[in-house]
Amino acid sequence: MSGLTEFGRFSEPALLILVSLADGPKHGYAMQDDIAALTKERPGPGTLYGAIRRLEEQGFIQALPERERRKPYQLTDSGRAALQAELARMRAVASTGLRRLALS
Repeated sequence: MSGLTEFGRFSEPALLILVSLADGPKHGYAMQDDIAALTKERPGPGTLYGAIRRLEEQGFIQALPERERRKPYQLTDSGRAALQAELARMRAVASTGLRRLALS
């Protein structure tokens, strides 16, 4: 299974998209709103749709049939697994960092 580290500098937008889709399918504009609520920064369309394309190519998300001229996406099983692995990795790093800060 491949992970988000393959996305290099594009890993943060990809991660945020996966987090956004973790609670159900969304179209691009709804993802932008969700990510903005989470991070206080709204990803631009180029960043968002470039990451969506890469996530789709990796099989982490899939497009659903268009509804009202909007194309929703949903997580795939491999996308859910990649998200879980990345969040566990981030939790371990954060936990270690916080513990080390408390000791200093």
